[in-house]
Amino acid sequence: MKMNFPTAKKQHKKLINKANLGMGLEEAINQTNEYYLNNDIAVIHKKPTPVQIVKVDYPSRNKAVITEAYYKTPSTTDYNGIYKGKYIDFDAKENHNKTAFPLANVSAHQVLHLKQVQEHGGIAFLLVAWNLYNEYYLLPFDVLNEYWENSLKDGRKSIPYEVFKNEAYPVQEGYLPRIHYLKVIDEIYFK
Repeated sequence: MKMNFPTAKKQHKKLINKANLGMGLEEAINQTNEYYLNNDIAVIHKKPTPVQIVKVDYPSRNKAVITEAYYKTPSTTDYNGIYKGKYIDFDAKENHNKTAFPLANVSAHQVLHLKQVQEHGGIAFLLVAWNLYNEYYLLPFDVLNEYWENSLKDGRKSIPYEVFKNEAYPVQEGYLPRIHYLKVIDEIYFK
């Protein structure tokens, strides 16, 4: 009996889903907010999304499954709360692009809401994860609004990555808290 042995080792390629290398932005923010709350630093919570449940299947009482639901109203932003006596309101966005953050990721009603928060003395911003670079930025509302307003005039539909590097504030990822965005808030608003 003749046996054939491979002359070269087979190369096995591991498939890596880069989008799932780290935890999701929302989960990281939720852990951060829990840390802030447990350490009496701030009270910031994720806002629930208002939904209208239309249809539920009941195979048994303890196994009910929602099969049809609709958003009641457009949601405003993801998070709000209070820190050092100031109201904070922001939305979390993940970006998978290399060169720009698409303004399509933000809704007109979110921009209006953040504008109203800022006009009434609150702190309004986006917390943006650039997943390809594993970077996080706090984008002040003024910068977002400038590009939003300009997009209505000149049709530009994104904010370039360089704007984040130059006009937004990097937020460091760590262990506890996970995404320490209040450190950046301190640097911007509480000098």
